[in-house]
Amino acid sequence: MKILVCISKSPDTTAKIAFTDNNTKFAAAGVQWIINPYDEWYALVKAIEIKEKDTSAVIHLVTVGPADVEPIIRKALALGGDEAIRVNADSQDSFYVAAQIAEIARQGGYDLIFTGKETIDYNGSSVGGMIAEMLNMPFVGLANHFELNGNTSTITREIEGGEEKVEVDLPVVVSCQQGMAEARIPNMRGIMAARTKPLKVVEPAAADSLTEIVQFELPPAKEGVKLIPADNPAELIRLLHEEAKVI
Repeated sequence: MKILVCISKSPDTTAKIAFTDNNTKFAAAGVQWIINPYDEWYALVKAIEIKEKDTSAVIHLVTVGPADVEPIIRKALALGGDEAIRVNADSQDSFYVAAQIAEIARQGGYDLIFTGKETIDYNGSSVGGMIAEMLNMPFVGLANHFELNGNTSTITREIEGGEEKVEVDLPVVVSCQQGMAEARIPNMRGIMAARTKPLKVVEPAAADSLTEIVQFELPPAKEGVKLIPADNPAELIRLLHEEAKVI
């Protein structure tokens, strides 16, 4: 059993968000970077749980990014990955990133490919489906439960108004969300072992970027709260109609 887990770095949720170069680039100075939580807590930990039941399973990690992403991938190795691959490219285009991961997956012949539901910075939720299409594999998104019986996986996923349970034979691409696994933290043994685990750097495959960032924009600042006396409903109705424009 060969499992490929897609890892991306994201700014810590407490990081102050700012932009540079006329709001075309994210200001990374002083930002604390973390493993994207959906990749770490659900995709990677689920892969680790599978390996704990099947000791012959191997977990490979893949990330697309420059050298400064290596501390992030090392932490993922400390959690339980066996080896990692970094594609030496810096792109925010989902199609380009998916193409790089698909090429790694194609060469590696993986049985399972796990991604997080989305990244917490861009919230695109598109890379997993693109990988599956490029590899001509089935794709199950928004998965919150995964069981494996031989070559058949039983996956529960969220749909509007409920849940859907599907069965699909391997190989398969699955995007993982809350409920898939319980978050873990690396122990000292894992941290020490991660220092010597293989981290292979490869150059990107030829692929197009289909999108470009034109401009970032922060949401407007919130206005102060207006308190309306309980005995003045007419004023509340006026404000909802004339200012909030919700009635």
